[in-house]
Parts: sequence; C-alpha cells; structure tokens
Amino acid sequence: MRNYLIMLLALVTFTGFAAPAEKSNRTTHTRGHKLTTVRGKIADAMSGEAVVGATVSVDGKVITRTDVNGQYKIKVKEKTTLTFACIGYTDQTIQLRPGQTTLNINLIVKETALNEVVVRGYVKRNRDEQTGSSYIITGNNPVANNAVAAPNAKKDKKSKINGKEYNGGNAGEALKRLPSGIRDQGIIGYNNRAVPGNESYAGIAENQFIDPKTTPLSTLAVDVDGASYSNVRRFINSGQLPPKDAVRIEELINYFKYNLPEPTSGDPVAIQTELAAAPWNPQHQLVRIGLKAKNVKTDKLPPSNLVFLIDVSGSMFEPNKLPLVKTSMKMLVDQLRPIDNVAIVVYAGEVGVKLESTPGDQKDKIKQVIDQLGAGGSTAGGAGLMMAYEVAQKNFIKKGNNRIILSTDGDFNVGASSDKDMEQLIEEERKTGISLSILGFGMGNYKDSKMELLADKGHGNYAYIDNITEATKSMVSEFGGTLFTVAKDVKLQVEFNPAKVQSYRLLGYEDRLMAKEDFNNDTKLGGDMGVGHTVTALYEIIPVGVKDSFTASVDPLKYQKTPASVHNNNSNEVMTIKFRYKNPDSDRSKMQSVVVNDNPTDKTSDDFRFAAAVAEYGMLLRESEFKQNSKFDQLITMAKSAKGKDDDGYRAEFIRLAESTKNMMKTTDVTAAK
Repeated sequence: MRNYLIMLLALVTFTGFAAPAEKSNRTTHTRGHKLTTVRGKIADAMSGEAVVGATVSVDGKVITRTDVNGQYKIKVKEKTTLTFACIGYTDQTIQLRPGQTTLNINLIVKETALNEVVVRGYVKRNRDEQTGSSYIITGNNPVANNAVAAPNAKKDKKSKINGKEYNGGNAGEALKRLPSGIRDQGIIGYNNRAVPGNESYAGIAENQFIDPKTTPLSTLAVDVDGASYSNVRRFINSGQLPPKDAVRIEELINYFKYNLPEPTSGDPVAIQTELAAAPWNPQHQLVRIGLKAKNVKTDKLPPSNLVFLIDVSGSMFEPNKLPLVKTSMKMLVDQLRPIDNVAIVVYAGEVGVKLESTPGDQKDKIKQVIDQLGAGGSTAGGAGLMMAYEVAQKNFIKKGNNRIILSTDGDFNVGASSDKDMEQLIEEERKTGISLSILGFGMGNYKDSKMELLADKGHGNYAYIDNITEATKSMVSEFGGTLFTVAKDVKLQVEFNPAKVQSYRLLGYEDRLMAKEDFNNDTKLGGDMGVGHTVTALYEIIPVGVKDSFTASVDPLKYQKTPASVHNNNSNEVMTIKFRYKNPDSDRSKMQSVVVNDNPTDKTSDDFRFAAAVAEYGMLLRESEFKQNSKFDQLITMAKSAKGKDDDGYRAEFIRLAESTKNMMKTTDVTAAK
C-alpha cells in the first residue's frame, strides 16, 4: 500500500492525457464494422519512463499488454473506449475520436499508495547489518526528494515521525523540523527503499587464489539463477547500496544472455572458452567458460504439470508482493498450451487447494481464481510445500515437466520453517521427479537465503521479481528457460596446469563449490539448465613468472615431496575443462571436455568484455579484497563498448545501474569522510 512513493511527483503532475499523432494507419472493414489500428506508448507520468506490462482493455477484456518499450498496438472499432491499467497506477479510460490512430498515455500513481515517507540518514557502516537509520513520516501529504513539499499539498495539523508529532504544516514542514544532525546527513527517500535489517542473506566467504600444485582441481555445480542481479537493482534503484552478501557475482553475470553457439550432434549443452588479460590487472589472465543449452520450439516442449504455490500470508499484503505475484502468474498462464495443466495451492496460517489441476486453455477460469486471492495470516510455508508436492504427484505426467512454482517473500514462520527443515523436506520430495522453482517478491523482510537454498535443493531455478519488467522477462521472454529443463545436474571440473598457472581464483559460485570426488558421483546434485539458458564461469589466473601477492607460502613438506618434473611439463595447455550433465529423464551422466591453450587474445568478444564488466561491478559492490585496479569508469566504458545487440535493453540498463552506483558510492564516501 505504501510503495511506489519514488514516483510521488505523479500526484502533482497533470499529464495523463491522450496525445494524438499525425501519423495515419490503414483501416480495414470486418462484417460492416470499420476497424482501425491504434498504437501508442504508456509512460509513467512523473519520470516519463515506459510502463512495461500495462494492460489495454475493451469492455473489461484485456486485448494486449505493453512491450519492454511501453509500446502497444491493437485493432478496434472507431470510437471504442479503451482502458489502460497497471499495478500501482490509476486506471485511465478514454474513448477514441473518429480517425484517431495514435494514443499515448501517461499513468499517474495511485494516491492510496502514497501515505508514508522514509527519511534515511546514510553513514558508512557494515552493510551486512544495515545501512543508515530510518525515520518514518506518516500523514496525508508526504513530500518529494530533499524535503520539498508538493505545491498543492493540503496542510495537516500534525505530522508524525517515528511516533513523535511535529506541529504545523505538511510532511515537508515536519521534515524541516527533524534534528539537524539527521536532516543534514540524510538522503530522503520512500518506504520502497530497501531496508536490509530484517532481510536474510547467506554469508559468502569469497573465493581465494589457489595454488594448483597443491589443489589442481576446481569443481562446481553450474548456476543459471539471476535473482541476485534483480535484487541488487532493487536496492540501487531505491537509493541504497545492497548488503555485501546480497551480491553473488555469478548471478550478476548469468542474468544476461550471451551469444554462444548452439549444441550440435544432439547434445543438450555446448561449451566455449576464451582467454585474455584481466581488465582490472593486465598482468593476470581471465578465462571465460560459457555453456549454452539447446533451444527447443514451444510446440516441441513436453506437457507441463504445474502447481502454483502462492504465499497469501499477511506479509504478502504489500503492492509489490501479492498484487505483483498475481500479475506475474497471469502472464505465465497466457503462455500455457492446452496440453499443459495447472493447479493452485495457497498457504497462510493454513493451507488450501484453490484450483484443482486445470488444462492450460481454460485461461479465464485460472485467472479468475488468481484474481480472488487475498493476503492475511501467518505463514505455514512447510505445510504449503508438502501440499503442493502432494498435488503435483497426484497429477504427475510421465516424461513431462512436473514443477512447483513457489511465489513468496520467504518469510515462513509456522511449522517447518528453518533452512534445515526446508532442505530435508525438499531432498525427500525431489526424488519423485518434481522440480521446484522459486519466484521471490518484496522487500524489508525478504528471505533470500531460504529461497536460494530451496531452489538449489529442489532441482529448480530462482528469480527475484521486483517489477513488471522482470515479471515479463521471467514469465514471457524466457518462458522456456524458466520452466523446461534440457540438462540436469550440470557440473564443471577444471584442472590447472602448474607449469602455466601459478594460482587461480573462481569469481563467484561460493555456494556452488563441490568436492572433487563429487564430479563423478551421479548422486550429487549439479545445476539445471533450461531451454536456451547460458551459463558463464570466470577464472582469474596469475601466470607463472608474475609476482603473486595473494597466495601465501608454506614451508616444504617433510614426509612427502612432489618431483619437480611434474610441475615443469612442456605442455602449452593452461587448463582442461570437463563438464557433466544428465538428460532430464536419466540418472546417468555424460561427460565432455575441452582444453584451453596458452594463446590469450587481444580481440575479445563483446560477451567476454561485458561479463568481465559485470564481474568488476560485483567486486566493487562487495568491496572485494581482490578488486585490485577495478574502477567504475573502466567497467562502464567496457560495458558500453560490449553492449552489442541488446534488443531487450538489459545491457543498457546495467550501464545505467553502474553509473548510478558510482555516484552513490561517491556520496557514501564523502558522507563517511565528514
């Protein structure tokens, strides 16, 4: 209810108008009715940014949604009345004029969402705990940034800040009456500002440089998740640096698509490598390992048995939680085929089946159930999972896609709720062949650690949905990759040649490392890759002969010695990479391998440079001890040069995010210095 405050000025912006353009479109006639093509853009009234996923309706029926650029196009009768809607905005209903073919709309944020302001005082402190202090201001007339009151705001007799009343004027006046020490150091924001105090992130012990003479093998399960990136974006867009443990470098990198060659010879996965100088230290080398899963046409995908497991507890009441869940699920329903089936299970203090398994072509019936969901009560997440597995098992499709899609903020507080409880439950249930995918929503009490663990143990993937754009990406654009596995238990094992490599470091994947023996053990879980998925792993290498300031030396061993000849081979190979995978319906893995020779290139691909820029960004955000000469200006320039084909605009968005982060970190450093 209190979100979307970042768009507060929309209340005083009277730009919600229809703007006809001069461009004309061809009209057609159907059964005596004159049809015309109408197109336009839906934008935010304050920022002017595109509103993605907004609906265009006629007589209560959704005809189309806006694309990633906020554009829409429909064919309707002349003088038709159109309704434009999106979560968090006030609906607009407009009747077309005769001959009108263009209609641009500026949506205004709902006034009911704007009832609270958060003032944040920023000081440099441990981001793992909390950044800054919060001051909650309630009243009918919150204000925009820098304590500037809305010019048409009505005067309140009193405004309340953290329970203390301030007399006279609106919330802007109350802000001016804050203690100077708070007001002067502060950055004023809104209650969608991410407060990590009650959020949960698993601790990350950053990977170190390793000597291949003592540890020649590096083994890991792949990770296709991109949840960390969209969560970091949420923090940055709300004006706050994320906790360090919220930054998982591999998920930042793997959020983006990369132009890798398709698998051949019937294999579900192909591998590609690239070796060049590390941008943050040219004396070091960076190895990029890329995996590409095969693409499969939608009509060739197996039938799906889906269970939507939806958290409807009281913590999901916020507009960026259950309402966004409902919109996301309806987007997914639009992608379903008649051969797919979906059931809906909900949980709060109790658990219930809201919809028995229903064919995917009964979209209105499924959406009606989704629309009727409301939030309230405690959170029996463990019981909800058990019920969802039971429903999925009852409708199990042999050689089909059997999957539970859990939508939650992860705040379980009734019954089995600890990470260990959840892990044990899922380890038992995954043996049935049912996968578990996680969609995370919300902020403030967000339990990232729990949701990442559930997806990892449940043979599924994990996405964080922070807005309609991200919902469109996960539910529409990447529908196949989100739901359909083409290779499961994918693992990588890299052997480094000590004659070429003095030490090596894997960037990210700290929670996906495996014992070297696990690589050949088919009972040990790897990561799953869906249709068209790409996975990137980066290794930083210190070549032999380069000064190594990271790897500490130890005394020679007394009882065992390794012949020098083992480390002084004449091979030109830097490393050998092996990877294993299983077909979705098999329990036996297959292995492939590739060799990387000591032939670094000066002409790196766009994908190499972009992935390196994202990794550099992650190291700066984490304040990594291995960031070396990493700089925002350098990574931004590199990302711009490597943007390449960016139809969806995700790489351009990253560049803007990096520029914003650069400015924020400068501000934080200056404030700390004061």
